[in-house]
Amino acid sequence: MAAGSIAFFRDRYVPLEEATVSIATHALNYGTGCFEGLRAYYNDEEHRSYIFRMAEHYERLLDSCHILRIAVPYSVEDLCAITLEVMRRNQLEEDAYIRPLAFKAEPLIKVTLEGIEDAFGLFVMPFGEYLPLQGIRVVTSSWRRIDDNAIPARAKVTGSYVNTALAVSDAHAAGFDDCIFLNSDGHVSEGSAANLFMVRDGQLITPPITDNLLEGITRESLMALAVDHGLAVSERHIDRSELYVADEVFLAGTGVQVVPVVEIDNRLVAGGNEGPITKMLKSAYLLAARGNDPAHRTWVTPVA
Repeated sequence: MAAGSIAFFRDRYVPLEEATVSIATHALNYGTGCFEGLRAYYNDEEHRSYIFRMAEHYERLLDSCHILRIAVPYSVEDLCAITLEVMRRNQLEEDAYIRPLAFKAEPLIKVTLEGIEDAFGLFVMPFGEYLPLQGIRVVTSSWRRIDDNAIPARAKVTGSYVNTALAVSDAHAAGFDDCIFLNSDGHVSEGSAANLFMVRDGQLITPPITDNLLEGITRESLMALAVDHGLAVSERHIDRSELYVADEVFLAGTGVQVVPVVEIDNRLVAGGNEGPITKMLKSAYLLAARGNDPAHRTWVTPVA
């Protein structure tokens, strides 16, 4: 996938190939950066894109940076304005992914977070399905989810995604599409890079934030949509074996969107098919994300 040709880097709009760093950059050597992922959905009928819950993503980015002691010289409103300008300059007439990144930018060999210059950049690229929307096979990973007292999962820290890379690479090598993390207590945490939901007896259930998972914006949106459709929603611990007897399981996040899990550890879920509640929530989510749901129009920002 080719990225858009214009990026924002160090206070300027520049060609993407000019938005570069030295191999001595602190963030490259130590993983000391924070990022976000936003989707812009192209509405074919209106011939313009809608960015899904943009302000909420930037609020989370600033929270992540606060945890990692990265100073970002922009407000949420500034970051939204920069994003809209990058989108306008690239003129993508298709679904796109937006990647803002704040990081420790000095060429410095020292393991610390203090007294190091910070930088911010942003680029966009065309983006389709991250995982097959019709359903995926997953395996419980032998790698445990990073603990809040090691690297906080609520912060989107670049270096922490080595945890994801190790787990998902092993899952692929074993013939699966993705994996499920357990936390240090042995409870279900989330997918490799997405929150997890299950359905039992008509109730939507997801692990609590304290089980070392990202405070997902798509997760929050789906819980609100579930309530809109009269579903009971519960946040509680989930055991690995409970997933085997769940009526439905799905993963949710900006990248994956809403993806049915049809097999876990070589056991079929919902007979190997997408369940009705997953299907309904996926449809409701995509309707809202593309700007076609009047009840949730405030969730999206149009790109002029």
